[in-house]
Amino acid sequence: MNVAVKPALAAQKREITGKKVSSLRRNGLIPAVIYGKNIDSVNISMNIAEFNKIYKDAGGNTIVLVKIEGENDKNVLIHRVDKDGVSGYVIHADLYEVKMTEKITAKVPLNFTGDSKAVREMDGMLITNKNEVEVECLPGDLIHDIEVNIETLDDFEKAIHISDLKVPQGVVVLDEPEETVATVEPPRSEEEMAELEEVVEEVIPEVEGEKAAEGEGAAEGEEAPQGESEKRE
Repeated sequence: MNVAVKPALAAQKREITGKKVSSLRRNGLIPAVIYGKNIDSVNISMNIAEFNKIYKDAGGNTIVLVKIEGENDKNVLIHRVDKDGVSGYVIHADLYEVKMTEKITAKVPLNFTGDSKAVREMDGMLITNKNEVEVECLPGDLIHDIEVNIETLDDFEKAIHISDLKVPQGVVVLDEPEETVATVEPPRSEEEMAELEEVVEEVIPEVEGEKAAEGEGAAEGEEAPQGESEKRE
C-alpha cells in the first residue's frame, strides 16, 4: 500500500455555471467538476495557482485530496484539464472521484534511466516504442511512473518488453507482455546515408479551382467552431 502523503487542494462549491464562470477566473479561481461512478457530480472552484502547482507535480495519475467546505474530503484523479487556446492558461478541470477500496485503471508514464552500451560505444540510436502503459490497481497503490533501466541494451539484439517492467505488488500492467518498449538501432551505413541524401523533386501541377481565392475564409456571418473546452463549464 502506498502510504505517501496525498497532495491536497482546498475547494468551494459553486453555483455559477456557463459563461458566468469568467468572473471566477478574473478572481484567480478555476471552475471544476467532480464526478465518478455512481456518485452525483459536484461543481466546485479552486485557487488557480494552487491547482497549477498540484497538477504540475501530480499529473493525471496521482491521487489528490480535495477538501470542500462543509463536505467530506474526496480522493480524486485529475482526469482532464482544458486550456485556453491562445494564452495556454488552465480554464477548467475534470476531477474523477475514486473509492479507495475499488480498483481503477490509469495511464502511467515510463521513465527511462541508465546508460546503454550500444548507444555509448556502438553509436546506436535508442528507440522507445512506448512512453506510457496502462495499469490496474487500488487507488492507494497507484504509482507516479515506472522506471525503465536501459543498461540491459548492451547490443543491437537486445530489447526491453512489457514483461520486463518492474512494478510494485498490487499493480498490474495491462499492456500485452510481448510488446516492445525499447531497442537500440545500429548506425546507418554509408550507403543508407547516401540514399537519404538523395533529393527527388516532384512537380505537382496546380489544379484550377482547387486553390481558394485570396482572402476567402469562413462564410459571411459564420463563426469558427468553438473548442470543446469553451462548451464545458
